[in-house]
Amino acid sequence: MSRTRDWSLAFGISFGLAGIAPPALAHHSFAMFDFEKTVSIEGTIRQFQWTNPHVVIWVDVPSAEGEEPKLWAVEITSPGNLMRAGWTKRSFNPGDRVSVSLGPLRNGRTGGAFQGAKNLTTGEDLVYDYAKLAQVQGGRE
Repeated sequence: MSRTRDWSLAFGISFGLAGIAPPALAHHSFAMFDFEKTVSIEGTIRQFQWTNPHVVIWVDVPSAEGEEPKLWAVEITSPGNLMRAGWTKRSFNPGDRVSVSLGPLRNGRTGGAFQGAKNLTTGEDLVYDYAKLAQVQGGRE
């Protein structure tokens, strides 16, 4: 094998691996969430952030009288997974009243991992069953 061919092969492999690395580095663990606990919040949608890699629901939750509402960030899965589960980018809209259950952040801040929600404005129950979706995608249903 010639040196040029060796160099081309090495460059091609390196370039291919570099293309794989950014998505792997961008993904994070769910260790920051406490799935042993469930917290329920009720408030108003500030923003429904329908973006990869994870959709985020931003909810203004009323505080004690006279205080500013607290902003909660509720993280879900990707838009693609949610679409396969029947969600759309209009499942929540700014101003909608919601009740959300979540696994809270371990550090005590206002946020967590989505478990379920009811859009009180539309009456729609929104769920995302990670285990059931894996069965459907795996062809077991």
